[in-house]
Amino acid sequence: MSAAVVVGVTTSWASALARISPYTYSALGIAIAIGVSVLGAAWGIYITGSSLIGAAIKAPRITSKNLISVIFCEAVAIYGVIVAIILQTKLESVPASQLYEPESLRAGYAIFASGIIVGFANLVCGLCVGIIGSSCALSDAQNSSLFVKILVIEIFGSALGLFGVIVGIIMSAQATWPAKA
Repeated sequence: MSAAVVVGVTTSWASALARISPYTYSALGIAIAIGVSVLGAAWGIYITGSSLIGAAIKAPRITSKNLISVIFCEAVAIYGVIVAIILQTKLESVPASQLYEPESLRAGYAIFASGIIVGFANLVCGLCVGIIGSSCALSDAQNSSLFVKILVIEIFGSALGLFGVIVGIIMSAQATWPAKA
């Protein structure tokens, strides 16, 4: 039953979600920003690293220069850490009487949305960089002249994570808590 009327009170998912503290939404946004970004980095490193190790059996010379692909994946996690720190600085204490005012709710939702945007942009970016890094290692093992060409494509893939960070920072600018009375 999605909506029931009990003594004049309507209960539904929307009203239940509206009763959650803006601080809870903020904490979830910060956790998603860092957690999902690190997941994307780990996934990308897994994809790149396994191909790099396999390709290094055929051509041991590729291991040192192809570590740049792992570094690009690790940068995705750093993007999440940076945004989580920025979002953490946006938190301010608000008296309980002002906790559910529109300005407080907007601040909590802005931090939550920013964390979701950054986290999932970096998840996809980590996968993108990992797959391209894997291809870079495999193709470099076959033909060393392809390394720089594929590395340029990997840089473009890494830029996707930066776009997510920029949008997340813009979204977090909306996080202004009410002034204390």
